[in-house]
Amino acid sequence: MDILLLILIIVLPIAASINVKSTFSKYSKVQSMRGITAEQAARRILDSNGLYNVNIERINGNLTDHYDPRTNTVRLSETVYGKSSIAAIGVAAHECGHACQHSENYMPIVIRSKLVPVTNICSMLWYWVFLIGVFFFDTFPQLAYIGIIMFGAVVLFQIVTLPTEFNASGRALKTLESEAMLDISEIPAAKKVLGAAAMTYVVSLVTSIMQLLRLLLSVKRR
Repeated sequence: MDILLLILIIVLPIAASINVKSTFSKYSKVQSMRGITAEQAARRILDSNGLYNVNIERINGNLTDHYDPRTNTVRLSETVYGKSSIAAIGVAAHECGHACQHSENYMPIVIRSKLVPVTNICSMLWYWVFLIGVFFFDTFPQLAYIGIIMFGAVVLFQIVTLPTEFNASGRALKTLESEAMLDISEIPAAKKVLGAAAMTYVVSLVTSIMQLLRLLLSVKRR
């Protein structure tokens, strides 16, 4: 059981990563019929939602796109910014979806934002707390359980993240179609790109739950 969980924890994220990269690569070679670039699409989406104060910047990397609520900025990677492919436009629209969520105080993203500080601490320290707890289990068994609880906080953060990602993708696809930034025939391709990206979050949650189960089983066997 433990070996099977370990194999799945290693293999599933690799498979999800390969899938999103290959899907993005495939549709980054397909140019949109409208010919607009990703940042142009992003600007139109933001302006149509009254978010004139949200900036758009180019950043280094591949698929490093994100919305930064601290600076009110949508950051698009080198493989997205300035590109007019279906993949690039879909990714840009997704990040604008997050900007819209923040402006509307979308509940899951509000909860997610409040969990960030705690999650950052737990993600850095849970392993060491758990490891010390296992090493000194006969003396301080509580530490092992505290480590598991800390990792559980990370899992909770991932659970809250899922609806924000699916909602942002749903908003993106709806807007791209309603604003005619993509032809109706191109929407399924954009959906595949965003679906592959969303699957990485699903896999991350599943593997974290399996890891949590491994931790619980390891303590139970002691």
